[in-house]
Amino acid sequence: MTVEHDAVRISADFFQDPHRVYADLRRTGPVRRVVLPRGVRGWLVTRYADAKAVLSDPRISKDYVQAGVLLERNREPDSPRPEFGQDLQAHMLNTDPPDHTRLRKLVNKAFTVRGVGHLRPRIERITSDLLDAVADLDEVDLIPALAFPVPMTVICELLGVPEADREAFHGWTTTLLSTASTALEITEAGVSAGKYVLELIESKRSAPGDDLLTALVEAREGGDRLSENELLSMTFLLLLAGHETTVNLIANGVLSLLQSPAQAAALRENPALLPRAVEELLRYESPVNMATLRYTKEPVEVAGVEIPADEFVVVALSSANRDATAFTDPDALDIERDLNTHLAFGHGIHYCVGAPLARMEGEVAIGTLLTRFPNLSLAPTPLRWRESTVVRSLHSLPVRLR
Repeated sequence: MTVEHDAVRISADFFQDPHRVYADLRRTGPVRRVVLPRGVRGWLVTRYADAKAVLSDPRISKDYVQAGVLLERNREPDSPRPEFGQDLQAHMLNTDPPDHTRLRKLVNKAFTVRGVGHLRPRIERITSDLLDAVADLDEVDLIPALAFPVPMTVICELLGVPEADREAFHGWTTTLLSTASTALEITEAGVSAGKYVLELIESKRSAPGDDLLTALVEAREGGDRLSENELLSMTFLLLLAGHETTVNLIANGVLSLLQSPAQAAALRENPALLPRAVEELLRYESPVNMATLRYTKEPVEVAGVEIPADEFVVVALSSANRDATAFTDPDALDIERDLNTHLAFGHGIHYCVGAPLARMEGEVAIGTLLTRFPNLSLAPTPLRWRESTVVRSLHSLPVRLR
């Protein structure tokens, strides 16, 4: 990170230790101009109370159509811009009421029909089978062994995605979320992902199944239904968000516990703490680093700073969750922490619809892992974080099982 004329420029070194940078910003300038990778300019919000206010302020929009226009205005000259259209952007995360209300209601209806509680036995079976497969090994990379396949299998089974296609989709989304990807790589990944999702939707029309995607194709609310573009982008969002953030919850959570052996031991001794522990792991090393872009529809004052109209606002969720004004001793992992009102799943109307499922997957995967391997420890291998403003994600997590 560098500071240029009071603007924070996010560079590659930032991603390896964002907490140090955020701590300094919360102290010296909690609302600062920022230049994101690929040259997008905006304002970075780092304190908890300000983040919570911004996330629920109706004067701050997520409408993807106008955001696309503003990207041209708020981008540094000659900055590369990926080009794969807006086909994947017309989902509920990128819309305002009343469109957001309508889209979320349709998706909630599909989720409600199936619920998530009945999925726990299946998640337990998936986790058990994955750990059986590595039980005889001394060392394993926990991301491909457990953290990735648990949520990816669950969301793909929910949506009816063939097993053979799951690795390819993960590859596309990894490229789309990385600030290290070139504009051409992002364009190609977006086109491939969009083409695949379209084909998947058509397969559900011709052969409906007992899955969430079929329910979305058929979902209606008061005579309304998802348009073709909305269905495409919503399916893409559910596949992306349905696995990516939970991969990070599991991997980041295990890393945090292994770096705090006393906390891991306390959790093993008292498994009833698991739900509370997952909330603390979500706070301590949040799966989402910065919330996706939103912009001001009119001038908005945040922490005494006036942000003009038509400018992007970036909310640093990872920073808000380490704010000492909201959490006692925020840089310490405490699985018995009370009143843990973290922002890992966002806040306001865009609060993560999949939060209950992510929590369940985290509880099962982390709890089962700690029980199965009581001597689990980090392997002596340097860890690297992916370069992404959106997600807080490890490249790999090598561990010793015994």
